[in-house]
Amino acid sequence: MADTPVLQLYNTLTRSKAPFAPIDPDNVRMYVCGPTVYDFAHIGNARPVIVFDVLYRLLRHLYGADHVTYARNITDVDDKINARALRDFGAEISDGRLSLNEAIGRVTEKTANQFHADVAALGCLPPTHEPRATDFVRPRRDGKADMITLIERLISRGHAYVAEGEVLFDTASMEDYGQLSKRNLEEQQAGARIAVDAHKKNPGDFVLWKLSSPEEPGWESPWGRGRPGWHIECSAMSAAYLGETFDIHGGGLDLIFPHHENEIAQSRCAHGTKVMANVWMHNGFVQVEGRKMSKSEGNFVTIHELLHEERFGGRAWPGEVLRLAMLMTHYREPIDFSVKRLEEAERLLAKWPAGGDAEKGRIDETVLAPLLDDLNTVAAVQALHALSGRAAPDDFAASAALLGIAPKKASLSGALEAEIAAAVRTRLDLLKARNFAEADKIRDDLLAKGIQLKDGKDPATGERVTTWEAKR
Repeated sequence: MADTPVLQLYNTLTRSKAPFAPIDPDNVRMYVCGPTVYDFAHIGNARPVIVFDVLYRLLRHLYGADHVTYARNITDVDDKINARALRDFGAEISDGRLSLNEAIGRVTEKTANQFHADVAALGCLPPTHEPRATDFVRPRRDGKADMITLIERLISRGHAYVAEGEVLFDTASMEDYGQLSKRNLEEQQAGARIAVDAHKKNPGDFVLWKLSSPEEPGWESPWGRGRPGWHIECSAMSAAYLGETFDIHGGGLDLIFPHHENEIAQSRCAHGTKVMANVWMHNGFVQVEGRKMSKSEGNFVTIHELLHEERFGGRAWPGEVLRLAMLMTHYREPIDFSVKRLEEAERLLAKWPAGGDAEKGRIDETVLAPLLDDLNTVAAVQALHALSGRAAPDDFAASAALLGIAPKKASLSGALEAEIAAAVRTRLDLLKARNFAEADKIRDDLLAKGIQLKDGKDPATGERVTTWEAKR
């Protein structure tokens, strides 16, 4: 691997960009926090999936597909899941037709299946491993890391304690707690962000295990029948597939605190390691049409709705358009997800050549170079566009595939087709009025958008007719 190009990545832990050096070039390991499957994934959830899919593709290109291990979890135990099961299947649970566990299973299975369909439509590769939290609560026959064993180890090492039926992590037991978020214990006073309970030693102590009522899902443990806290799940699942220390941990900016901070605390204290992951990467927030996405704002939109319903901009959008729209902003920057941005991505795709065999082509250095600079997909997209008119079909396909894009034969939205048809009719009227300058302007404007007009005569009537096609 001596000739492997240098990949520069921004590390949230150090707040700086540095050359990436894997622990083992023959097994580059990455973990990304996946969905909590209580509801369909929204467009904000799509961003880390797309961002880290590009990184996964890049690592496979640099080190070989067989030398990269990518784990992305599914959280299928959570109080939000319990609440959704009660909401959707309350009547069946009440009259005994379903147990709560069966109802939870229906919610998580449906939602996980929809997530898989959605991210596949966005052009994302499946990860090497996709562990489910419920499979890693109790000790496993295969000996892989599990949550109960990790909690027992934290207690035995003086980093956790039992109080009022809960097991809590003792944040004061870790000298350098808060390195990722740059928060220290003195700053974590009682307040809106941290619930303070009388049984906690410190306001920032967090739950590793909590008791379950008879109506709640639970597992037998040394501390009674209960269920794990949120953070311990990822510590167990990452260790199970990637080891006690691995290369890259990714997720959204909103996960830095408390989730990733607490993952680090649990993992380092349980294993006695200096780091959990060497590089921590976080994508920026997603706004929708200039506003924070929320159901109260009326701008909460799921991936499924974007792909299949006429809700956003009055139409459904192809997965490759959604993906490209995401990649047109650097992953660490906030993104304003808008109809205008989707239309821009669609017009760009319409200009790119379809066809070509990516496996036979070579990735162009002009596309690869910006990706090596902390996943600069903005510059990579620009370079790919510059290639569209001059690269061999196979080479263009290979370069586009590095971004997870497979250009297809032009397929425009109904709204865009209607816009083009109206422009064509206006141009014909201008030609009849012998206003050739304005007619030519419409033709040139359409051509700039990748739409080529062809004039001819109707063989039956002899009247001028104009056809058009989207050029790539």
